[in-house]
This record gives sequence, C-alpha cells and structure tokens, in this order.
Amino acid sequence: MPGIQGLPCWYELGTSNLEAAKAFYGAILGWSVADSGMPGMTYLLASAGAVMVAGMMRAEAPQPVAWSIYFAVESADATVAAAEALGARVHVPPSDIPNTGRFAVLADPQGAGFAILQPLPGGDGGAFDLRKPGHGNWNELITPDPAAALAFYGKLFGWAETRAVPMGPEMTYHIFAHDGQDIGGTCALPGAPAQWKPYFGVPSVKAAAEAVTRAGGRVLHGPDQVPGGSFTLQIADPQGAAVALVGPA
Repeated sequence: MPGIQGLPCWYELGTSNLEAAKAFYGAILGWSVADSGMPGMTYLLASAGAVMVAGMMRAEAPQPVAWSIYFAVESADATVAAAEALGARVHVPPSDIPNTGRFAVLADPQGAGFAILQPLPGGDGGAFDLRKPGHGNWNELITPDPAAALAFYGKLFGWAETRAVPMGPEMTYHIFAHDGQDIGGTCALPGAPAQWKPYFGVPSVKAAAEAVTRAGGRVLHGPDQVPGGSFTLQIADPQGAAVALVGPA
C-alpha cells in the first residue's frame, strides 16, 4: 500500500458520556453515529454521509477525555520500532483489531500522544479530506519544540515542512505535507501541553459557533481567519474534550 505512511486515517474520541457526545457531534457536524458491534466494549462509529470518519468510546482512567488522531502506516511493528529508536514512548504496543488492522498508541519525544494504524488492504479510508465538511480537514500539533517534532515525524512518516507562517512576534506556524499535500501544522504555545488536535470541516463557522453553544459546548477562541480565507473555531465539547472546527465564515 504505497503512499499511506503518515496519512491521517482516523479520529477517535475518549469521552465520559457516550450518549451526550453522540448528540453533540451529531448536532455540530451532522454525523450519524451507530454502535460498531465490537465484542466486549461499546465503540461507536461516526459517519459523514456514507464515509466513516471517527470512533467514540468511554474514557477509562487514566485515559483523558480527549480526541486522538490515527496515522496510517505500512507496518505497525516496524513503525513502533522506528519511533522508539527516535525517542518515542509506547503506550499500547502493536495489537490487532479484528476486521480493521493492527494499531499502536505512542507519545512523541516531546510528549504528544498519537496512534498508528496498519489497515487491512483498502482500509485507509476517507476520514481525512480537506474539501469535505464533517471530515478531518486539518491536524495540529502543539509542541514545545516544533523543529524537533518536525524532524521526528519527518523521519517516521516522511512529512516535509512546506512553509513557515509568522503568527506574531513570538510565534511561527509550521505547515507540513504528506506526499505533497498539506495536512497540518505545528507551533509552540507557552504553557500549553504537547498535544495533537483535529480540525473538522463545517459549512459555516459562524453557524457552528451558535450550534456549539446551543448544544452545551463552549467556544474557547474564534472565529479566527487563517491564511487562505477560511475561519477556525476552538471549542470544547460538553465533556471537556478540546477540538477545532474550520470552514468558511
């Protein structure tokens, strides 16, 4: 499966209230959510139209209430070995998911958690699509050392920085690409923990901000215009998971 290494392929929410999360994201992103039928646990599958884009499960301590991003890999075992050699920590070693593939959960050398998935043939999916509402449209890494993070992911996934955008006197936003396509950005925010955050596409950020408030979430920042003319909105869902929305005004 050439070309999948490092491609965002899945988004997963660990939450304290599955029913509330199902209702909230259905209202904000138009997702339809159904039980996966996975034996031994409740795992919900969220779809944007006919495409499955995210999973939801109950967060069990010490797992935080938070979103995780999965990146596709050609070999979970080889990628974990390479990540460890580059200074990453392994939280969940490579393990099989029936009818899905082989996954692992790691933290990069700066402490940001992420997951990998070696999908079954044809299973890298369409969860990430820059052009479609309800899909992952962007992937953002907050890290204390963007240069070190870019070096780590560059060696692990082959990502390349495409440009650096000044965002003020003390902040630079570094945009990176997978196989020539921009997929995300990274920057340092003083005092913020190292973390990955997904951005989901919406048809209107202004309308989404109103929907977030009506559905019991909180708008943390924005709407903010970003290069290219889109707007972003930083929010927290009713259970406290931070996530972002992006789209036209």
